[in-house]
Amino acid sequence: MSESEHRMIEILRILNKQNKAIGSKIIADELRNKGFNLGERAVRYHMQILDEKGYTKKMGYSGRQITDLGREKLEKGLVYDQVDFIYSKFEELIYLTDFNYMNKTGNVVVNTSTIYNEDSYNIIKTIFENGLSVSPYINLNRGKTENAIEIKTICGTTIDGILLNEGIATQPLYGGLLKIEDYHAISFKELISYNKTSITPLDAFIAQGMTSILEVINEGTGYIPANFRLIPGVARDKSTQIIDKLKSIGMNGCISISNEGENTLGIPIPDDMVGITILGGVTPFCAAQELGYEIDIKIGEELENFKNLKPITKNTNYLLKTIKNNENSKIPFILSKSWNLIQQVNLDVGKKSGNIIANISYIDKENKEEALSIMEETYKNYPTYINPFYNLINHPTDENMIGIATICSLSIDGMLIKNGIKSTPKYGGLLELTEPHLFVELISYNGSTIDPHKIFIAKNMTSITKDASPNRLLASIKEIPYIARDYSIDFLDKLSKIGFSIYKIGKPRELTYNAKADNYNFSVVTESGLNIISAIKEKGIDVEVKADTKIMPFEEMLEL
Repeated sequence: MSESEHRMIEILRILNKQNKAIGSKIIADELRNKGFNLGERAVRYHMQILDEKGYTKKMGYSGRQITDLGREKLEKGLVYDQVDFIYSKFEELIYLTDFNYMNKTGNVVVNTSTIYNEDSYNIIKTIFENGLSVSPYINLNRGKTENAIEIKTICGTTIDGILLNEGIATQPLYGGLLKIEDYHAISFKELISYNKTSITPLDAFIAQGMTSILEVINEGTGYIPANFRLIPGVARDKSTQIIDKLKSIGMNGCISISNEGENTLGIPIPDDMVGITILGGVTPFCAAQELGYEIDIKIGEELENFKNLKPITKNTNYLLKTIKNNENSKIPFILSKSWNLIQQVNLDVGKKSGNIIANISYIDKENKEEALSIMEETYKNYPTYINPFYNLINHPTDENMIGIATICSLSIDGMLIKNGIKSTPKYGGLLELTEPHLFVELISYNGSTIDPHKIFIAKNMTSITKDASPNRLLASIKEIPYIARDYSIDFLDKLSKIGFSIYKIGKPRELTYNAKADNYNFSVVTESGLNIISAIKEKGIDVEVKADTKIMPFEEMLEL
């Protein structure tokens, strides 16, 4: 992205935050705060370009306002910029937090969620009453539509901002799902790094079926959303004192503070550093979502003056107890696990024999014929985007279930490496079949414990069988050194001829479907083996997505 394009994207972001038209002076001031030294004249020049593209509209003497097309451009048109923007957005919010916990004045970071059924409010309130929130302070307003109630809750990022104001810099690392047993935090189950993702990490884990907050309330065991950050070890005592003071005013979102260099909740801690785990601020809303209530959850979107917030409850029973830490436990990250599988791939393309990596997802046996019909129809509709290989596998313990094995895209990395080409899984993405095709979401394999495609399926983000236009399917991005490009093109062509789906081979410094490779490398975009599994789920069949990953002989695969 050129510097000029970067400026225009920042202008769109500034306009998108406003509910009214604003002039070039205000935009220039906001840009200056973001590190762009643009005068009003230069802003007007960029605004004319945005007007011509239809991204902004002049509103008389009031200035410009972003259009729906401009918002769409922000949401999906520059995903390669968004993967860096997520982290910088939280850094900006941390810096702008000026809450003084001594006199309860100043701005805090809030999540803004909307509920559409008043019954869900009682469930949300119950979660607050049991202490599964960052703070009981909320702001409640009627929404823009009938029956909508907008609720602002304090985000855990506020604690990062408070610590920074006290001279303590935090490093937000992960958002994830934290396992609770007998009301004790045990270990993180899943994590996504704040770096190199277009989706806020916690947003990835708040799909229905991923959390079990109500089980924690009722039984003491389940999974809750939480964030993890690091601070310097020398700041531990001061941080602990601040967090204790925050608890005294009702800001009790901190779950644990590790000792220096002590691995905590399955996460390794560097020497001389300390890990802090903070409850996800949207936890109460996830509980209502578990019961099927419609809720629009937005994470860490804006700042709110604390004086506008009131406690939802006066009496709080804090259910969570001290953590049960196993310093030797380690969470396996997906890329580390994947390298060992990749190493075992030995498919001989010429002979069509050898091992590949298979994803195995499970469905009820009674749905087998319908699922196969959906798979066949999906392949028929998208022959260039989906490979035809599958197999049916018995469930290891449940005779009423059957597994559907599909070829994992990591098999392609394994074959490239077997043939002397270094291929690194870079991103799992959601590809929109516009013209040209565009990635609208990306999650890096590096720093994630879960296959990104499982996230997109869980959040119902694909549209492979749906009538919605444009269609969205799953795709993977690999990164290969430029020196190997010619050989790679030749080898990938051979793979295509035996049925593997290779969408595009990029060039160095090229945006490949709106995704960018590192310098001196190029991108290869391939299909995901989970596309036909997602198609089955879209048609209403319950699927345990990618419950198992294993090495299988290619010769055992059937064809649609």
